Amino acid sequence: MPKLKYYLIYKPFQVMSQFSPVEGKQTLKDFFAVEQDVYPVGRLDYDSEGLLLLTNDKRLNQQLLHPSTKTEKEYWVQVEGQITDEALQQLEKGVLISIDGKTYHTLPAKARLLPAEPNMPERHPPIRYRASIPTSWISLTITEGKNRQVRRMTAAVGFPTLRLVRWRQGRLTIEGLQPGEMRMLDGIRL
Repeated sequence: MPKLKYYLIYKPFQVMSQFSPVEGKQTLKDFFAVEQDVYPVGRLDYDSEGLLLLTNDKRLNQQLLHPSTKTEKEYWVQVEGQITDEALQQLEKGVLISIDGKTYHTLPAKARLLPAEPNMPERHPPIRYRASIPTSWISLTITEGKNRQVRRMTAAVGFPTLRLVRWRQGRLTIEGLQPGEMRMLDGIRL
């Protein structure tokens, strides 16, 4: 049986969550040198950034991706506008979004306004700044992972996502990491 390997990475913005090449786009292979039997657990959209786990532990991969485990994923989300308490309450109750042309009601989530812009690396390229339109940062914690779910949820309550960073998965965070950096883990306790 091969030795199990676990890596926590900070996936940069505009990087595909895969090692195989994609013409005209950067992939994980451009940033992370890992063994050939190591793959990402799930994915982060090309235009999202943050925590992604890499492993060759197929059992852990299946466990984390199976909906029944309800593993929490916390996202720090910069939204356009000053988000309201009502919008945060809607996110907590679950909202209607469209997935592959079908209406889907998201599971209840944890949503809160962050008191200030989080201390994290600047994004390259930066978010387009518009002086006339304020932004706010929220923490949104979900236990499911539909395609572009967080972006669709914030849009559904009237506050489009400008920047999306997966901060935490289970107990693991990207604290102390910069985009493109990796931390090797001895094992994983979520």
